[in-house]
Amino acid sequence: MDRIFDLLIVGGGVNGCGIARDAAGRGNSVFLCEMNDLASGTSSWSTKLVHGGLRYLEYYEFRLVREALIEREILWGIAPHIIRPLRFVLPHHDGLRPAWLLRLGLFLYDHIGGRHRLPPTRSVDLTRDEVGKSLVSNRYHKGFEYSDCFVDDARLVVLTARDAANRGAEIRTRSRAAGIRQVDGIWEVTLENISNGERSTVRARVLVNAGGPWVEQVLAAGSGVNARAKVRLVQGSHIVVRKLYDHDRAYMFQNSDGRIVFVIPYQDDFTLIGTTDQDYHGDPAKVKATPQEIEYLCASVSEYLAKPVKPTDVVWTYAGVRPLYDDGASEAKAATREYVFELDLPGGAPLLSIYGGKITTHRRLAEEALEKLEPYLKGTKAQEGWTGHAPLPGGDLDVSAIPALTAELIRDYPFLSSFHANRLAHAYGTRAVRILGHAKSMNDLGQLFGASLTEAEVKYLIAEEWACTTEDIVWRRSKLGLRLTPQETAALDVWISAQHATPKSHLAETGGRA
Repeated sequence: MDRIFDLLIVGGGVNGCGIARDAAGRGNSVFLCEMNDLASGTSSWSTKLVHGGLRYLEYYEFRLVREALIEREILWGIAPHIIRPLRFVLPHHDGLRPAWLLRLGLFLYDHIGGRHRLPPTRSVDLTRDEVGKSLVSNRYHKGFEYSDCFVDDARLVVLTARDAANRGAEIRTRSRAAGIRQVDGIWEVTLENISNGERSTVRARVLVNAGGPWVEQVLAAGSGVNARAKVRLVQGSHIVVRKLYDHDRAYMFQNSDGRIVFVIPYQDDFTLIGTTDQDYHGDPAKVKATPQEIEYLCASVSEYLAKPVKPTDVVWTYAGVRPLYDDGASEAKAATREYVFELDLPGGAPLLSIYGGKITTHRRLAEEALEKLEPYLKGTKAQEGWTGHAPLPGGDLDVSAIPALTAELIRDYPFLSSFHANRLAHAYGTRAVRILGHAKSMNDLGQLFGASLTEAEVKYLIAEEWACTTEDIVWRRSKLGLRLTPQETAALDVWISAQHATPKSHLAETGGRA
């Protein structure tokens, strides 16, 4: 490849894709490579929250909480289809944090972060309010209800990449940065296709290392840079069970060990419970929820819920490794969630490595990264901040308009079930019509794989969202893996294998403009 890009990004998680989007929008030529699927690492294994991090106030991380709270409403505004407001109930537990401390923390949470559209905190009488009916009777009498947001984390990453590609960025998945070197002040990265082993070379003036848990391995690929900062890998595991209660609120439960656990309504018919915090020392690609973590989460929520949760109730688990900046904290739960940059100039060409970060602050992280790289990039400074106003693909609608969009889809495509229309509206927003096209019946959408997943949707995901495998589709682009039977998943495998026998479209290969 003779072309020299302005910016080459290694890592297709939320940080890498966020930087690609912002840089492309400022007029820079951008190339991003990801060794697996987009969001296949840390970015798809979160607790699915866009939040300030109420518990970080205990560690005096006021700047981080303020920044995250500001970003919370910004992200909701640009992606209202995949982000929605959610009310959290925090019961007061005798013997743990006193009620006055909870009230103070929530007062700060309401007022330090530019809350405009989300409702404020309120006190809750758990003996009378419906949210108390799900709890152990006569144990919890008072609590607080506050606001945060829920996000489809993997779709946030993919849509950020899609917007970057729409603005000219080249996104290359399943391509590992096997070698990095400098030649005459230009970075040369050797990419290895993990499917067939083929190698190619990409050149760029600036290199960004957004490898997440693999940030140090990226540096070790020949960059000539020895990491000064260290990554602390912290495992967070989650469990999913059948729906535990009928109301639409989530819970934040305090544990006697100082940790907190969230209980969140999930995918209509399920409940998400998490997370754990423990140091991890293995291969980040092999992290799994341990039996001990599953027991811990079940025991933690069973102390609060009227109906205990048992390991046998778990229908799915997932675990991820958070690549936190190692600040020397003695406990994983106390490790900082701040992000840290390392800018190196080996041989004169800039290399920016990213440590830490949160989904909620990825947009601001991207802005700060480009501020540091501004002397080396041609993009104009006047375009700073544009990412907070431009909607992500499908998000060009008001934050309250998703129910109306669902109704519109049912009106225009009367063969859709309410579940199907609602799912498409929340996943694709105004882009849902690109999947449905001129269809007059379900037959027009091609093969039905189950749980409302159609051939038309799968083709869209392959052509425009870099999906390649069944796992990409049913666990990252959607969570339909919770609903599909093994036979239905196998049928999708067969269909995808048949497609691989034919050449991919230019759009699927490059993530071109759409």
